[in-house]
This record gives sequence, C-alpha cells and structure tokens, in this order.
Amino acid sequence: MNLLVPLTRLRAYFRASVRAKLLFLVLAPLLIGFPLITGLIWYWSDTSYRQLMTYKVSSDLVTAHEYMDRVVGSVGHSVEALADGDRLRRALRRGDPVQISEELNHSRRRHGLDFMYVLDAEGRVRHASAAQNSARRNDHWPVVREALAGKAGSVIDLYDAAALEAIDPSLAERAAVNIVPTAQAAPDARTTESRGMLIHAAAPILDDGGRTVGVLEGGTLLNGNLAFVDTINAIVYRDGSLPLGSKGTATLFLGDTRIATNVRLFGEERALGTRVSQQVRDFVLGRGNTWLDTAFVVNDFYVSGYEPVLDSFGERVGMLYVGFLEAPFRQAKENTLAMIVAVFAAISLIGAAWSLKWAREIMRPIALMGGTIASIDRGDGAARVGETGSGDELGRLAQEFDRLLDVLAQKRDELQRWADELDLKVTERTQALAAANADLRMAQRQLVTSEKLAAIGELTAGVAHEINNPIAVIQGNLDVLREVLGDEARPVEQEIRLIHEQVHRIRVIVTKLLQFARPGEFAGYVEALDVGAVLADCLVLAQHHLVKRNIEVVRDFTASEWVSINRHELQQVLINLIVNAVQAMPDGGTLTLRTRDWVSEGRPQGVCISVRDTGQGIAPEDLSRIFDPFFTTKKNEGTGLGLSISHSLIKRYGGSLTVESSTGKGAEFTVCLLIEPVYEMESRA
Repeated sequence: MNLLVPLTRLRAYFRASVRAKLLFLVLAPLLIGFPLITGLIWYWSDTSYRQLMTYKVSSDLVTAHEYMDRVVGSVGHSVEALADGDRLRRALRRGDPVQISEELNHSRRRHGLDFMYVLDAEGRVRHASAAQNSARRNDHWPVVREALAGKAGSVIDLYDAAALEAIDPSLAERAAVNIVPTAQAAPDARTTESRGMLIHAAAPILDDGGRTVGVLEGGTLLNGNLAFVDTINAIVYRDGSLPLGSKGTATLFLGDTRIATNVRLFGEERALGTRVSQQVRDFVLGRGNTWLDTAFVVNDFYVSGYEPVLDSFGERVGMLYVGFLEAPFRQAKENTLAMIVAVFAAISLIGAAWSLKWAREIMRPIALMGGTIASIDRGDGAARVGETGSGDELGRLAQEFDRLLDVLAQKRDELQRWADELDLKVTERTQALAAANADLRMAQRQLVTSEKLAAIGELTAGVAHEINNPIAVIQGNLDVLREVLGDEARPVEQEIRLIHEQVHRIRVIVTKLLQFARPGEFAGYVEALDVGAVLADCLVLAQHHLVKRNIEVVRDFTASEWVSINRHELQQVLINLIVNAVQAMPDGGTLTLRTRDWVSEGRPQGVCISVRDTGQGIAPEDLSRIFDPFFTTKKNEGTGLGLSISHSLIKRYGGSLTVESSTGKGAEFTVCLLIEPVYEMESRA
C-alpha cells in the first residue's frame, strides 16, 4: 500500500507534465539501458567466470585422479613383478626363511613399500619384511581374497592403530596426526587421527604348474606422504599454469582430516591435521558427490575440487583435493568489470549531458509557460511568459499564449467591475434583510418565552390548587390507613409504599414547576460555603445511585475560596448534575468531581466546580438545547426541568453553568460561582 502511493503520484505527475515526458524520453535509454546492460554484463561475466573456474578445477581433479590411480597401480605392478620373480620362487621352494626375509626387505626398499608379506594358500602370514605374528590370517581383505583366486590388484585400504602397530610400531607413529581445531568443520571430540590410509596390493604366487600356492602382499602408508601430494601439485600446477599470482594446492584426506597436503597453515608449516568444512564433508563423504566450486580452505578461499576416495570395501574413507587460490582471479575479474562499468558510465554521463543540453532548449518555453500558469493560479494576473529565446514552434506558442492572457485579463477586469457593483448591491440588501430577520427572531423568541412562562404560570397555579389538595387528602388517608390497619397492613405494605412514593413524585413535579415559573419566591438564605464540603455532602446523598451502578468517584478539590449562596439550592444543582452523570453511565464508569479557584486578571473571582462522566456524551445537535425548559434526552423519564432550573438558579447569583461534550467521550458540566453574588432576577412577565 505504501509503495502504491508514490507510484500513483509519479504517474499523475508524468501525465500532467510535458517536460517530464520529454525528459524521460531523453534519459530513458541512459537511465534504463545503462543499468540493464551493466547488470547483464556483470551476470554474464560472473557466470562465465564460474564456469571457467569450474572447468579448470574439474580438469585439474581429473589429472590428480589419474596420477593417484597410476601410483596405486604402480604399487600393484611392483608386488606382482616380485611375485612372478624367480629369486623369490626359488627361495620359497628351498624354504630358507633368511633368504626369503632378505629378498622381501630388498624388494620393499627398492619399491618404496612399508611392508611385504608372503601368505600361504589359506591367507596366513608365513614370512614378513617386518615384525608380524606368524600364522595371522589376512584373507579378510578383498584384495587378498582376489589374489588367492589368482587375480593381482591394488587398492586403498584403512588400517586402525592396532593393525599398524602389528605391522610395525614405527608405522603407527608415522600415521598418527594431531587434529587441529578448524573453523567451519563438523564437531569432533577426537584430538588425534590414529588410522592409516595405505595403498594395499596383493598378487598370487604360482608354482611351476600354474597353481596358486600363496600370495605376496605389500603396501605403502599415505599418511604424511608429502612427496605424493607435492608430485600431484607439480603435475597439475606446473610453472606458468596459474597466472595472476595464484598458487595451486593438493591434499589427501582421511575422512575429513588432512593427512598429506601442501596447503600451508602459516609460514612453511603444512596444514596437517586441519579439517575440511562441514558443508564439503557432507557433500562429498556424506552423499558421494564431487565438489567443484569455491570453498574455504584453512585460511582463504580456493577454487576447489574434491572427490571421494573409496576403499576395497566400497566405503568412502577419504577425499582427494586439488585447488588454486581464487583471490587473484576474482580481483582481476572485478577490476575488469569495474573498468567496463566506468567506461559505460563515462559514455552515459557524456551522452546525458549532451542530451540534457538539447532538452533544456526544448523545455525552456514549456517551463516558462508552466511557471506562468502556476503564477496565475496563485493570483498573479500580470504574469507573462516573456521572451523565451526560441524561434521554433514552442517559442511562437509562448508568444500566442501571452496575447491570449492579455485578452483574458481585459475581460476579467470588466467582469470584476460588474461583480463588484453587484456585490455592493447584494451586501446592502443582505444587511437590511439580516437586520429585519434579527428583529423578527428576537420578537419570536420573546413571544415564545412569554407564552411558555404564561402557560407555566397558569398551569402551576392550577396544579397548586387542583393537585396539592387531593395530594394532601391522599397522604392523610394513607397515614390513617396505616394507623387503622396496623399489623394487618403488612400484606399490602409494598403497595402502600408505592402509592406514597408516587404521591411524593407528584409533589416534587409541582414544586419544580412552581420554582421555574416563580424563582423569586423560592430564594433562600445565603451563606458563605466551602464548595468541597458541599460536594462531599452531595456524594453521601447520592451514594445509593453510585453503588447501584458501580461508579468510581475521583475527587480533585483544590479550590481555596468560599462562595456565598444558598446551601440547599447549591446542593440541588450539584445533586442534579451528579445523578445525571450517573444515569449517563448505566454500565459503570468514572465520575470526576473537581473544584478550582476562579481567577481573572490576577484577582480571585470565585470557584468553578466540574462534574465529568465517562458516558456516551451528548449529541452535537442537543448541546444547544440542553438548558431549554422541558427538553430531555431521557425517553419516558424526567420532566426536562432539572437542568433548566439549575441554570436559572446559578444565573440568579451571577454565576454560569456550561457544558462540554463529544459523542463517545462523556460530558463535563462546569458551575462557576462568584465569591459575592450579583443577583440577576429573570423577568417572568
């Protein structure tokens, strides 16, 4: 919603402004085309850059994989050649253990192997190049089982610390790598990687008849084999293959731990024991995929290729990694793109400046005409376009526009003169009618008031004569009835009480009518009063109304001045206001009573009393009639005389009774009384 408002305003502005349309037509190719072309160039270059980096590292990983396969295969060929050699066969036929051991050790050193065994046809170790328990079975290895079946082979296998210790204690020490805490790696409580990754080879030993009489088993440890990864790095990233100062790296992982790498931790120390990030670990070891993307390697980002390494059981036991530093390539890419963007921006700015220069010449007459129209709208009838400096169609249009304005000004002056004359005549006539209407309304108001008061006087006299006597008879007979019946009147006690209340109500209504019609006859004794004390007494008298409707009373009595007024009349006014406020809150609410000193021009004048409720308030159309006699907002209740009588009583002492209200926010009646009353007796003629 918030976005639609500016768009709507912008659309309205373009619809109403030719200058905006022309400016948009001039700048649209630059404002839209330049960001669009820049974005496309950035996207295409970034996409091509990533594709190129991915293709490069993928090719490097293939080369590393082929070299590793060749190394694994070369170990197998070495073992197979020794198994087929005559010297080992002759030594085995003679059964000379010394000669067999010498032959195994000689061949192990010559081929760079870490151990060599001769197994019998059952897969048990019979001869070893290093300490090895005699008769131990090694046929649980798949490569050994295949050799017993007559097929030579070489694979990658993992040996735990105990198996390495059994082969040669030095082998277990070489294999152990301290795990270095690495950022972004998966959680791992281990501190040492004690397993070993070996190239494991086995070849059948055949007798003269071509039968398999044993197996020659050998292997070499890859943990800490720096020559292996350095050779991969030298083959894949030979000098000149990586421009821009980048450098290549190669690593062999056992699980997610680097056991052979040329990645530097700091200085010349290799990052052995550091671990790959959990994201790469889950992708390669967890799901068996090949990673070809940028990855964080130890301390920087490299364009990286990871592939899983499988053992002879088909399990993913490690990873082969190659990669090169990305920063030089990324910096070169960003510099090139920045240069392209800068060239485009310079061309666009020059084009925009040239376009704006021509657009300004076109828009100048339009701008001057627009400014002239705005000045005329603000009331400057003498505004004109003037000289535009343009001789084209727009310049001529501006000149014609000025001539049209001159003609319109002349016609407007004539119309204004006629309008002034007409306004003068209308004003004179209106004043005469207003004076006549004011006199008429005053006469009507006085007539209505006189008729009402006369009617009330007659009605009051009749009521006083015709109703008070029957009321006295009824009241007296009720008293006689109670005395005569005594306890026997209890069954109808409720009915008698209701009759008594209604008789009292009739008496109150008659009294109010008499008080309104002849207020001078009801004037009482005047005394100095503390309005706070009077209010407190009124609350006691109205307590049953407050409790019945669950009204909370808030008192704020700060007035210090006393006022002179009849106590009973003031109580009558305040109780009437309090009861009205309570009735305005049928579901409960807050009644706020406040007194304050009335000060005018730095001198104390009297006291103001406020009665505020939290009811529904008074409708605006009723506020002007709230103090009129017989006007009431209570349906089927009240006589409409309470507020009118209260208003008359307060006014008699020179005070005022006012009301402030708004629908839904309650009403506040304010009584202001003078310290010394100034009597104002209303005429009842």
